[in-house]
Amino acid sequence: FDDFSRDLCVQSLLEIMDMFCDRLSCHGKAEECISLCRALLSALTWLLRCATFYAEKVKEPLEQAAAENQLKMCLERLEKMLSSTKNRALIHIAKLEETSSWTTVEQSLLKLGENLNNLGSSPLRSQADDCVSLIKSIPTMLSVHSEQLNKTGFPTVHAVVLLEGTMNLTGETQPLVEQLMMVKRMQRIPSPLFVLEIWKACFVGLIECPEGTEELKWTAFTFLKMPQVLVKLKKYPQGDKDFTEDVNCAFEFLLKLTPLLDKADQRCNCNCMSLLLQECSKQGLLSEANMNNLIDKRAADKENSPSLKSAENANIQPNPGLILRAEPTVTNILKTMDADHSKSPEGLLGVLGHMLSGKSLDLLLAAAAATGKLKSFARKFVKLNEFTKQITGEISKSGPVRALLFDISFLMLCHVAQTYGSEVILSDSNPPGEVPFFETWMLTCMPEEGKILNPDHPCFRPDSTKVESLVALLNNSSEMKLVQMKWHEVCLSISAAILEILNAWENGVLTFESIQKITENIKGKVCSMAVCAVAWLVAHVRMLGLDEREKSLQMIRQLATPLYGENTLQFYNERVVIMSSILEHMCADVLQQTATQIKFPSTGMDTIPYWNLLPPKKPIKEVLTSVFTKVLEKGWVDSRSIHIFDTLLHMGGVYWFCNNLVKELLKETRKEHTLRAVELLYAIFCLDMHQLTLTLLGHILPNLLTDSSKWHTLMDPPGKALAKLSVWCALSSYSSHSKVQASARQKKRHREDIEDYISLFPLDDTQPSKLMRLLSSNEEDSNILSSPNRSMSSSLSASQLHTVSMRDPLNRVLANLFLLISSILGAKTAGTHTQFVQWFMEECVECLEQGSRGSILQFMPFTMVSELVKVSTMSSPKIVLAITDLSLPLGRRVAAKAIAAL
Repeated sequence: FDDFSRDLCVQSLLEIMDMFCDRLSCHGKAEECISLCRALLSALTWLLRCATFYAEKVKEPLEQAAAENQLKMCLERLEKMLSSTKNRALIHIAKLEETSSWTTVEQSLLKLGENLNNLGSSPLRSQADDCVSLIKSIPTMLSVHSEQLNKTGFPTVHAVVLLEGTMNLTGETQPLVEQLMMVKRMQRIPSPLFVLEIWKACFVGLIECPEGTEELKWTAFTFLKMPQVLVKLKKYPQGDKDFTEDVNCAFEFLLKLTPLLDKADQRCNCNCMSLLLQECSKQGLLSEANMNNLIDKRAADKENSPSLKSAENANIQPNPGLILRAEPTVTNILKTMDADHSKSPEGLLGVLGHMLSGKSLDLLLAAAAATGKLKSFARKFVKLNEFTKQITGEISKSGPVRALLFDISFLMLCHVAQTYGSEVILSDSNPPGEVPFFETWMLTCMPEEGKILNPDHPCFRPDSTKVESLVALLNNSSEMKLVQMKWHEVCLSISAAILEILNAWENGVLTFESIQKITENIKGKVCSMAVCAVAWLVAHVRMLGLDEREKSLQMIRQLATPLYGENTLQFYNERVVIMSSILEHMCADVLQQTATQIKFPSTGMDTIPYWNLLPPKKPIKEVLTSVFTKVLEKGWVDSRSIHIFDTLLHMGGVYWFCNNLVKELLKETRKEHTLRAVELLYAIFCLDMHQLTLTLLGHILPNLLTDSSKWHTLMDPPGKALAKLSVWCALSSYSSHSKVQASARQKKRHREDIEDYISLFPLDDTQPSKLMRLLSSNEEDSNILSSPNRSMSSSLSASQLHTVSMRDPLNRVLANLFLLISSILGAKTAGTHTQFVQWFMEECVECLEQGSRGSILQFMPFTMVSELVKVSTMSSPKIVLAITDLSLPLGRRVAAKAIAAL
C-alpha cells in the first residue's frame, strides 16, 4: 500500500501490525521461516517509506499536527519491531537472502535522514534517530565485542614474545604478527595494554638473558625486529582508533615501570627507552612531539635512579647502540660480497678480517637475523666458499689469500649453523646435482644436537690415494703447503686420514711427538681442517668402548688447543676464537656422555646457553610438573622455562607432553588460577601449536568425553578452563596451519606419537557426492534438519559444502570432534561432559570474528543448531547467527528455523 495520504487506511494497517510484531514465531518448515524473514524485511521497508512521507509533510504548516501524529505512530511500530533482537536477527538473514531489498532499505534511510531536519530537536527526532541507528546496526550485529578492561597483565602475549625472542630470531615477522593478533582478539586485549605487554616482555628478555650471543640476539630482537612487528600490526584495521596514539599510550604506561627500565638500563649500560623511542619514531610509530615528551620524562626519572656509570663499565660500549649501527653495516657487507671475488680477493679478505675482530661477527649476525637478512648473508658465504675451489694457474702469493677466504667462510658458516640453526644455510634453489660443498659437509658430517653421525658413513671414506697423500703431507712436512691445495678435498679426506693416524698411534708406529707435529699441521694454518677432524672424532668416540677412547679424546684435546707461534696465517687469533666456540658446541654432548673434561680456551664468546638444563636423575614427568607449578605461581613464563619445556617436548613426545599438562590443568580448583593456567598453557603450546592441537582435540578430549569415569574431572573451574584452552588452540591452528611452515625446531621433533589421522577417524570419503544429491533436491527433507538418528545426513556441515579437504589431519580432527559434541548434545543423558561441550561452544562464540566464513564452526553439523538453542545460555538469536554459516542458503534456512522458534 503506498497511498500514504489516506491517513485512516495507514492507521488501520499500523494497528494490524500491532497484532503480530511483539510475538513473532514460527514452528514450521525452514522455508516458511525464511518467508517470515522476507516478510519482516518488507514490513521494515514499508514502515521506512511511511515514516519518510510523514517526516516530509511536517514542514507544511497546515499539515504539521496531523503529520506529526502519523509519524509518531510509524516510529512507535518501528521501535517495537526493532527493539527485539530476534526480529533484527531475522532481518539480518533476510538481508543476506535478498541483497537488493536491503539496498532499498539503505536508500530509504538516506531519504528519511534528509527529512529528519524538519523535526528540530523534538522527542520525535530522537525517537527517529534511535530507529535509524538500530537499523544501521543490523549488518554488524555480530561484531560488537567488549574489551577486557579489568586486567593489566597478559601472560600469553608476554610468553609468545619471550618464546619468539629466545628461540626464533630468524623467523619471519608475519607469522608472529598473526599469532599476536590472534591472542589480542581471543583475549579481547585493549590496544595500549597489548603494546605495553609486548615491550614489557622485551625488557624482561633483555634483563634475564644469558651473557654473550644471547644478549646480542635479544638486543637485536628488541631494537630491530619488534619495531618492524609493530609496523605490521599498525596495518590491521583499528576501528576509529589511531595506532600511533595506542603506542604512545603504551609507552606512557611503560614509563611508570621505573624498576624494570632501570634494571634494563643497568644491564645494557645505556638509556634503552630513549633508543627504542627514537627507533619507533623512525618507523612512523610515534610522532616526534610524543617521542620528545617521552624521552624528557624518562630523563627526569633517571635523575633519581641509582647511578649506572661505574668505573668498570664506563668503557664498555652499550649493545643497543652497537646493534643499531651494525644493521646498515650488514647491508654494506652484502653489497661488498656481491662483487667479483677474483678481481680483488685481498680487499675482500680485509673486510672479512675486520668482521672477525672482537664481537663484530656476532653483532652483525644478530642484526642480520633480526632484519631477515641472515639467509642471504649465509648464501653469500656459501658462494664465497665455492669460489675458493678455483685453483688453475695459482701462484704462491695468492695461495694464502685463497686458503684464508676458504677458512673464514667455512668457520663463519659453522658458527651461523650452530647459533641460528642449519636451516638458515640450506638453499632450495641449488641447481640439481650442484649442492655446494659446505651444505653437503654440514648435512652429513657436522655434529648437531639430536643428530647421530655414523663414523663409517661413505662421506667419511673418500678416495684412498687422496687420503694417503694427505697423511704423508701431515706427517712429513714441517708445515702445510698452501698453493694449489684443494681445501674442499682436504676437508673431506681428513676424517679417513685421522683414522689412519689413530691406528698407527694405537699400534705404536707413531710416537706422541709425531702426533703433536701432525695436529699442529692440522690446526696451524687452516682452522677448518681441525673442525672437520674433530667432527669425525666426535662421531668415532661414541662408537668406542670405555677403554678405547683415551687416544681419540687426547687427539681432540690436542686439536682444540691453539698454536701460539709466529708462523701462522693472518687473522689466526680471530679465527681460533671462532674455531674454539665451534669445537665446544660440537663436543658438548660427547664430553658429557664420556664424563671427560676438555678446557677450551676462554674465548670471550659465551659458553653454550640453555644447554643441559634438566636435573640429572629426576624423572622427566617430575621436571615437567615442577616447572609448570613454578611458572603458574609466578604468573609468567621466563626464557629458561621455555627452553626446559622445549627439551621435555623433544624427550617425551607430543602426546606425553600435552596429556601431562592437561592433567595439571584439571587438578587446579581455584578459578583465577585456572584462567592463568590456560593463558600460560596456550603460550607453552606455541612451541609446536599444530601438533599439540591435533593431539589435544584428536586424542585427549575424545578420551575425556567418552569415558564416564573421567567426567568428574571436567567440573567447573578446570573443565571450563580446558574448554577455553581447546578453542584457543583450535582457532590458532586453524587460522595458521595452511600458511605456516613448521619451524626447524619443530621439524627436528620425532613424530612417532602422532598417529595417522586418516586411519584413526574413518570418515566416509564419498560423502560430498551423496550430499550434493541431497542438496540439489530443494525439498524440505525433514531428515536433514531434525533426524535424531546419527545418519550420514545429520553430520552434514558447512565445511563439506565449501568442499574443505578431509585429507588434512586438522580438518579431520575438527570434523570428528564436532560430531562427538553433536552426539553428546543430542544424547538422552546429561552430565559434566554435556556442560563441557556447552562451555566449548560458548567460547567459540566469544572468540568469533564477524563474517569469518572459514572458522572452525564450519565443521559443526547443521543439526546441532537446534540442539544448542535448547541450552539456556545459548538460546539467543545473536548466538544462532554467530554459529551458522550464513553465506550458504542451507545455513540461512537452519538459522531462520532456529531463531523463529525461540
